[in-house]
Amino acid sequence: MQRSVFLAAVAGLGLLALPAVTAAPAPAPAVATAVAGEDARLTAFLDAQFDEEMAASPELATELGSPMGNDRWDDSSDAGEARALVWRRASVAAMKAGFDRPKLSPEAQVNYDIWVLELERAELRAATRRYRPPYYSYLRPLHTGLANFLINVHNVASAADMRGYNARLRGIPALLDAGIARSRASAAAGIRAPKFQIERVIAGGAGLTAGAPFVAGKDSPLWADARAKVDRLRAGGSITAAEAEALLAETRAALLELKPALDRVTEWAQAELATAPEGRVGAGSLPGGAEFYAAALKLATTTDLDAAQIHKIGLAEVARLKADQDRLVRAAGFADRAAFLADRDKRFPTVAWTDELRADYLAKSNAAIAQVRALVPKYFNTLPAHRIEVIREPAFSEVPGGAAHAAAPSPDGARAGLVYVHMAGTIPNFARIPNLMCHEGVPGHVMQGDIQVRQSVGPKFRKSYGYVAFGEGWGLYAEALCREMGVYSNVGEEFANIDSELFRAIRLVVDTGLHAKGWSEDEAVKYMIEQGANPQQVKSEVRRYITNPGQATGYKIGMIKIVELRDRAEKALGRRFDIKGFHDLLIASGDQPLSILERRVDAWIAATRA
Repeated sequence: MQRSVFLAAVAGLGLLALPAVTAAPAPAPAVATAVAGEDARLTAFLDAQFDEEMAASPELATELGSPMGNDRWDDSSDAGEARALVWRRASVAAMKAGFDRPKLSPEAQVNYDIWVLELERAELRAATRRYRPPYYSYLRPLHTGLANFLINVHNVASAADMRGYNARLRGIPALLDAGIARSRASAAAGIRAPKFQIERVIAGGAGLTAGAPFVAGKDSPLWADARAKVDRLRAGGSITAAEAEALLAETRAALLELKPALDRVTEWAQAELATAPEGRVGAGSLPGGAEFYAAALKLATTTDLDAAQIHKIGLAEVARLKADQDRLVRAAGFADRAAFLADRDKRFPTVAWTDELRADYLAKSNAAIAQVRALVPKYFNTLPAHRIEVIREPAFSEVPGGAAHAAAPSPDGARAGLVYVHMAGTIPNFARIPNLMCHEGVPGHVMQGDIQVRQSVGPKFRKSYGYVAFGEGWGLYAEALCREMGVYSNVGEEFANIDSELFRAIRLVVDTGLHAKGWSEDEAVKYMIEQGANPQQVKSEVRRYITNPGQATGYKIGMIKIVELRDRAEKALGRRFDIKGFHDLLIASGDQPLSILERRVDAWIAATRA
């Protein structure tokens, strides 16, 4: 797909325009010194505020590689969330009282504006909190989400870190019980999880307690993880054999104390199962669901686009991308898209995963990331620094056709950047590997996250804040950039690249269909299959959209804006356009709302012209 064709199509929709901002002229030296002083003062203020936020959020500290509070969990209770909102209101009020925004540089104004915007977003989340009980997320229900955090985020480099791990294990039962209470309160307000999600909660609990130390058999996921982490400490000489035994005895006791709480989650879910809703279970089926979905779209897209506009964009993009695929396969000698797919399915029949295929898939995925990593210096000044690894999704959260996802490395690289892939059910076409690794790995999520957490300038909060439309828009743009970089070497890989973008366009239609147009789960599945989505994948995808309204719209909306802004810069600057500088502008200073991104690109264009 040519970017010019893409832009001509989206320009006709006329829906993504945001207010233009004119760059200010360069200040005189004395004024510049004063501005720099104000910028430094604002950064110091925001850093102090972020330190307070991190102190109140041990999970955030762990994600950023800090051992601070790694024996505790965030306070996710209603009271805890209310305190966080009061704190943020006070923080923004103090910033507005203490700083005159026009006296800041344009980049400092961006930081000021994002801090203000975060309050607006927190208010929206607080107003719709009852719609997000902690077991309702298809990707991360509370009990498996906490386990995943310990396994893949909580780094253990010392005996103290392992003691923190054990303390967090002991803290899980109270969180699980609070999650049940929140779920019951939402249910009393008419907000109930769909039957499929209740079934997933039950299956997740069973997965966490399968095996030792709960019953005979292979080690359960958390016990296996704890033993592996303690073994690494012992092998590295950090602890003695006796200390290792004592740490694991603590872990075993904590896990056995966790079992009754997991049983309570299962009992609650089983009691819900008989009357759990099915069929039309989108946001529109809930009391006040239309207002909730409008807020969800605003949070996901960082725009004011409504459901009807997004649905229209999706339909137009689906038609355009299917036409692009037809042109591609005809050039390769096929009559049309259907003929290509029939040939592909004949040559690559559906088979079930085996351990040999899993090993091959992981090896090819890691090789694909290494290949692209060698190419990115031609397109970026700022490069990833840390190790990146593709691994299998943990067994307790793995589902057939589940979506791959990524996690950034810790700032010091002690925790590698990770790409998780589901390896249950039947295998996907291996031709999809390069495109998937471009999105999740390099130059997509892991690379962007690697650069974000290592920022050495600007306020600390810019290292950790994220926005769906920017982050996922960047991932989808990264797929297209890989095409520009020559990564896709045959028609199968090129088709897979367009297919991936088509899949995100389909999401715009399906998400809005489910939550604003009253589609049932079966209607959404049927539409996706008709448009060419992988039948094995669609049920998992639709269920993800149902339980996380709006999130799936961020990908394509974000990509459209990024491509539009690049085209604007190329046309305005001509031969002076610097692709490395443009990419640095996008990802070298952290995630940003799309409205902020547009303002920064316009200012960059004006500064380059000057």
